[in-house]
Amino acid sequence: MRPGLWPGKSSKTGNPVPSRDADFIRHPSKRCPWPGIEDAAYARYHDEEWGVPHADSRRLFEKLVLEGFQAGLSWLTILKKRDAFQRAFHDFDAERIARYGAKDIERLMNDAGIVRNRLKIEATIDNARAFLALSEHTSLATFLWSQMENGPIVNRHARMADVPPMTKDSKRISKALMKEGFRFVGPTTFYAFMQSVGMVNDHLVSCPRHKPCAKLQRDFKCP
Repeated sequence: MRPGLWPGKSSKTGNPVPSRDADFIRHPSKRCPWPGIEDAAYARYHDEEWGVPHADSRRLFEKLVLEGFQAGLSWLTILKKRDAFQRAFHDFDAERIARYGAKDIERLMNDAGIVRNRLKIEATIDNARAFLALSEHTSLATFLWSQMENGPIVNRHARMADVPPMTKDSKRISKALMKEGFRFVGPTTFYAFMQSVGMVNDHLVSCPRHKPCAKLQRDFKCP
């Protein structure tokens, strides 16, 4: 994982949100020592969302898009803008985004609430079209989770330095996504996505979220 560029997403995902462990209340310093974890929104994301597996294709699409926007920036920047992203991109309705034209691109380029990067905006439109093309024969959730032959991976890292920036799996699935027409889904970006959606569990073993997320992963039924 890139120092200072930890992955993640919103509290408005529709995902199952586990309650915070009492251990966090007593010992908040035991969380994974991410840069910026002291921020309340970032801590909440770590405690409630990061590493929790789910199979909601629309929210997986949202996370894939936001990971692409995060490239070169801190995740905290994206996290703080997530509500604005959801409004600007019509709650990541792929059918609507796929119809965006020049006026929508200019609207987004003038929206100070989001990251105004034309290449990433145009890639989001292309990704929405790729999402719809993929949906003609399978869902994004099924496509992604089918790549995990043995289900979610539960790692047991003791230090942040042990967490890789990418893996063989992230390279393989990134390549599969690009073959389907997705953009801004390189292996490093995609590994951050995998961590975010619980395809891998990269909470440190000392973190109180490691064990609960591992259980959620073991119980998760891949679509």
